[in-house]
Amino acid sequence: MHNSNIKRISMWSGPRNISTALMYSFAQRNDTKVFDEPLYGYYLRHSEARHYHPGAEDTMASLENDGKKVVDMMLQNSEKPVLFYKNMTHHLLDLDLEFMNDLTNIILTRDPQEMLPSFAKVIKHPTMQDVGYKLHVDLLNRFEKHNIKYVVLDGKNVLLNPTSVLTKLCDHIGIPFDEHMLQWTPSKRPEDGVWAKYWYDNVHKSSGFGEYRPKTESFPNHLQSLLEECRPYYKQLQTLALT
Repeated sequence: MHNSNIKRISMWSGPRNISTALMYSFAQRNDTKVFDEPLYGYYLRHSEARHYHPGAEDTMASLENDGKKVVDMMLQNSEKPVLFYKNMTHHLLDLDLEFMNDLTNIILTRDPQEMLPSFAKVIKHPTMQDVGYKLHVDLLNRFEKHNIKYVVLDGKNVLLNPTSVLTKLCDHIGIPFDEHMLQWTPSKRPEDGVWAKYWYDNVHKSSGFGEYRPKTESFPNHLQSLLEECRPYYKQLQTLALT
């Protein structure tokens, strides 16, 4: 059985958001241990994504590829009073979602107009399955149906006012806000996955949550139809996000 006194936080993010920055933020707390995408190996092993994600073989070799074993680890680990699991919603695939009842669940979203061009620099032709907006709303509906507590974060809101949003987030989790969460030393972290070299360059250069800057470049034509597909899901999430 897992220790019910431990706060087990799972942040369900889409790609190219501030998920790694939030992982770094929680890593500054003395009471917290962070985990970087523990279900990534399972996802790659059981999906076509292993054919187009950079470093897929190294990622699968570095992680447990059995999703149930990963879930068991998430529920049984007791290294610190607060455990923060940075996860991607699309990594769930066909796992039994019952385990979410025992977690503090955070949904992290970002405006697809800003996210999609960034993601496409690494994954050139993303699909809805890759970017997670529908999956986020599916999760939200599940939480509502089963009366599971959750909170929604929008990356833009965090960047605009990190102290306010993180304070409200900590209140929701049931832990005190720690001002150390606002700053870190620019560097890699030992918890980084082996895929960090493909995705984390900006975070490694950062010392905290950067200033929000709207995208100024024109939106790629080949992503337009996916953008239109994502928008209604994002709007639903946006209305619920902490400010």
